Amino acid sequence: MSIAPYLSDDVRSSVDFSSFLDTFREKLRTVFRERGDFNTVSINRGLPPYMMREVQSATPLATFIPEEYGGRGGHVHECQAILAAASYESLALSLTFGINGALFLQPVTKYANEEVKGPIFERFLKDKNMGGLMITEPDYGTDALNMQTSYVETEKGYHLEGTKHWAGLTGWADFWLLTARRKSSSGQLSRDIDFFIADMNQSEQMVDVEEIYENLGLYLIPYGRNKLDLTVPHMHKLEPESTGIKMMLDTLHRSRIEFPGMGMGFLKRILDESLAHCKERHVGAKSLFEHDQVQKRLSWIQAAFTACSAMCLHTSETAHIENNMASDNLGPNATKAVVTDLMQDAAQSFLQLSGGQGYRLDHPAGRATVDSRPFQIFEGSNDVLYQQITDTVLKHMRRAKVSNLGAFMSDFAPLKRAADRFDGAFDFAVDASTLPQRKSVELGRALGRVAVMEYIIELGDRGFRSDLISNALNVFVQDVRSLLCSYETQTKPLAVDAYDDDESSWLNFVDA
Repeated sequence: MSIAPYLSDDVRSSVDFSSFLDTFREKLRTVFRERGDFNTVSINRGLPPYMMREVQSATPLATFIPEEYGGRGGHVHECQAILAAASYESLALSLTFGINGALFLQPVTKYANEEVKGPIFERFLKDKNMGGLMITEPDYGTDALNMQTSYVETEKGYHLEGTKHWAGLTGWADFWLLTARRKSSSGQLSRDIDFFIADMNQSEQMVDVEEIYENLGLYLIPYGRNKLDLTVPHMHKLEPESTGIKMMLDTLHRSRIEFPGMGMGFLKRILDESLAHCKERHVGAKSLFEHDQVQKRLSWIQAAFTACSAMCLHTSETAHIENNMASDNLGPNATKAVVTDLMQDAAQSFLQLSGGQGYRLDHPAGRATVDSRPFQIFEGSNDVLYQQITDTVLKHMRRAKVSNLGAFMSDFAPLKRAADRFDGAFDFAVDASTLPQRKSVELGRALGRVAVMEYIIELGDRGFRSDLISNALNVFVQDVRSLLCSYETQTKPLAVDAYDDDESSWLNFVDA
């Protein structure tokens, strides 16, 4: 049954999205620039309750909820726009909504039992509840498939035991999606993974927070270590279309491809702040804006803004909940890895342009640098994702029985048009059997950026400003060529074990 009658008029799906978005943006401006001092808020742990109440009063998470349950319909472009609006004011706040939307509401919408969806969505809309996802374990981070959290089925439901950590919103979330492997009567754990909904309003479903971490950056979001020893009802188990592992991949790939929403407002804020600072700040007889090296940094930040715009467009048209993204290893991985690299690089340039003032935790440049760094690590370390990009392309090459990368790219739709801009730079053979891991990562960095160039070209075809498109493509071509130079380098530096002896102390070589 629809719960629309319980909702205020400004969150109903009948309200046009531009008005809904404008209301949300105005609420954010009031909260972060008038009622609260962002510079003070950003260096304290957590978000003052009155600020979160104000932000949540606009019901931004309604964009992730289907219309039949009172939401706005889960349209991806609306979700991206909400994340972008939030990240212009606070990257941590945007990530909070990203966790709720991509890692809880969307998988619940797609895979949860119909009987539990209504009450959950009602609490999100009426009571402003929040939800998160727990996958990572202390001893099994990237190696999620070997997680040790287990469950057994009982008369009351499913009993889960284990330890999870680094789940965003630790201690805050009202609902959790918990991942676990079935334990047999002999104690063996299944190869597959299952998802369960835990309701923190029910004592038997409570997650025990053992420790809150002093995380570096993203101070507004609590992280920590959680002990699981709880029972959830039978209907709280998600129902995969095939296997639990594919359900997890579908969820994570959809979340990764939605990262541009969080990057969009963040990059626009950096671009706006950098341009304003460089025009106002003078060195000698001219402004920073007039210096050539400054122009280079600004052009790269602007290219990041354009590329992220292109990724938002691509995401909005491909990440629909009906699409199963489990087998799409190239698009989501390239999108997440490249946009998070762009976010960190832009923040570093902003910090450099800001000078000593930027090297303060309460300055936008300092906060941007610290807050954007973990985006390159969580939900798949970028080094791992770049290797997976290379593996994916090489798999397609083997199927096509083509060994020359350039020849393959010229006929491979996800890379085809962008590859034409490199004048044979990719004209070399790649042998997966002899490719060192470091080279696989380097090649993946280049291929990921070529994939994003395809999105930029498409954005230009739709009528986006041609000067911004041209600048972004030129910057990406330069970046890819630099990466290929590194890839082609034959040296292979290795760490020296037990290096600390008399021959490694410079003091022993002083000619006094």
